Amino acid sequence: MYERMVFVLASLRRCTTALVLISSSRYIPLAKYVFLSPPIHLCLSIFNMFALVTEILVRYRIPIVFGFTDSFKESRGRTLFPGYGKTHKDAASVRTTHSIPAACGLYYFEVKIVSKGRDGYMGIGLSASGVNVNRLPGWDKHSYGYHGDDGHSFCSSGTGQPYGPTFTTGDVIGCGVNLVDNTAFYTKNGHHLGIAFTDLPPNLFPTVGLQTPGEVVDANFGQLPFVFDIGDMINELRVRTRLQIINYPTPDHGQGQWQAILHRMVCTYLVHHGYLDSAEAFASSTGQVFEEDYNSIKNRQRVIKLILSGRIGEAIDTTNRLYPGLLDRDPDLLFALKCRQFVEMVNGSDSEVCQNGNPNQTSVIQSTKAYVKSANPAGTVEEMNINNTINGTSPQFVNGQIEDDVEMEESSVTGVNEIDNSANQSQQQSSNIADVTVTCNKSNKKQLCGGNKQAIEKMLEFGKQLYSQSVHLRQQYGKNESNKKMLQDAFSLLAYSNPWNSPVGWQLNPQERETVCARLNSAILESSNLSRRPPLEVAASHARELVRLMSANGLGACGFAVVDNIIQY
Repeated sequence: MYERMVFVLASLRRCTTALVLISSSRYIPLAKYVFLSPPIHLCLSIFNMFALVTEILVRYRIPIVFGFTDSFKESRGRTLFPGYGKTHKDAASVRTTHSIPAACGLYYFEVKIVSKGRDGYMGIGLSASGVNVNRLPGWDKHSYGYHGDDGHSFCSSGTGQPYGPTFTTGDVIGCGVNLVDNTAFYTKNGHHLGIAFTDLPPNLFPTVGLQTPGEVVDANFGQLPFVFDIGDMINELRVRTRLQIINYPTPDHGQGQWQAILHRMVCTYLVHHGYLDSAEAFASSTGQVFEEDYNSIKNRQRVIKLILSGRIGEAIDTTNRLYPGLLDRDPDLLFALKCRQFVEMVNGSDSEVCQNGNPNQTSVIQSTKAYVKSANPAGTVEEMNINNTINGTSPQFVNGQIEDDVEMEESSVTGVNEIDNSANQSQQQSSNIADVTVTCNKSNKKQLCGGNKQAIEKMLEFGKQLYSQSVHLRQQYGKNESNKKMLQDAFSLLAYSNPWNSPVGWQLNPQERETVCARLNSAILESSNLSRRPPLEVAASHARELVRLMSANGLGACGFAVVDNIIQY
């Protein structure tokens, strides 16, 4: 499974290299990481960050706390042994509530010896779920421990082997598990002591054992900075995994055939997303032939341009002319397009609310506010609840003029940012419709359509029609939670005087157009009996599934085989 994953990722990386080289030419300017998901910019407070980290730890069942029994007392991560401790039969161990998942790649925790107690008979290590907890770790099968009284390591046996120094009060002992090599190591006060155990089984639990009265330890699972710098080891494993993939040898036999397959994957990817000029240049240099008719590609390209520029109404009309009946057969897609059209009306991008057909950068909300104030000089606008003053300036989302070949920019890629979710290509139809040239006017003012009353009324009337359409869909096809949320999010924009700075303002980001653009692109391709997704995206999905299966089967390399990072050029 690992070899297969490496081969797929190596192929994907070569395709990525080709695409980036193409993007550096005159055909596709400014295309950097074409396979990466849209960047997520998180502005989190300390409390939000803590909540996020906690959610991740709980979701992926990372061991972060001991599961205590009556043999121990615990307070805020501190563990103490209250027993008599006369013989080894009085020993007891405690382990975490969850085992170490393979997806960690490298797991590490530290234990501070607060007090060695009477004799310092303490063990720190790992154990499987069925191991007897009335013994120190390492004494039983599938149990591994490093003991403080003699410095020996115990590997599933009551007989220890010399390993490291003894440890006592004030020392900090770390235990790390390398899930790539299935080995374990220890540290003392920040110093690496070397590998203690090899050929470890999966699903082990961090374990601490105590035996004599007064023994007290504090466990640190990452809630505090570690004494040992584990970051260097993580980077080393990450680089090692990456180099294995990058340097994976190409097939000795059929080298030309394998290279042709990669060229084909790159070419179909370009055609799928409408980068026609780039696809033509690449195809001519590699001897590729298009499966889709040239005019069909141009037609899809026109629709893509319209959607990415925010002119959704025109995109719907163009789709109905070029592909009759397509949207009628997919009412959910039509509803998604119209919800996006409403958002673009609020954003001031859709031609339905633009003066002279040119979108600008101010919101319908500002126009509505100006209109209501003109109708009510006293400023009482309780009915529409838009009395709030505007705080800040809306972001300037300007697409500029779109050339014949759609630009693959980092900030605006045709559904390319998410390989798994982008749509596929072609429709074999010809049309004499001229290429669309979209121009967006910059405006530093906060008035949509100059406070055009007619544009405001169009937006409100369109909202009524959209709501009626949602009711009709619900009556005919039943409830659809996705459509319901989509409509609620769109209508929620009307509740804010400055929608860009509102909790639902993310909808006004031009990148949000890519989702509905991908859906429509896929529907067009499917209507022409073409694949909804290009082979390159299918291969990327396959690689992600292989990584998931590696994690499920305990292969630790999956922790460093992040697909988006590996194929990044």
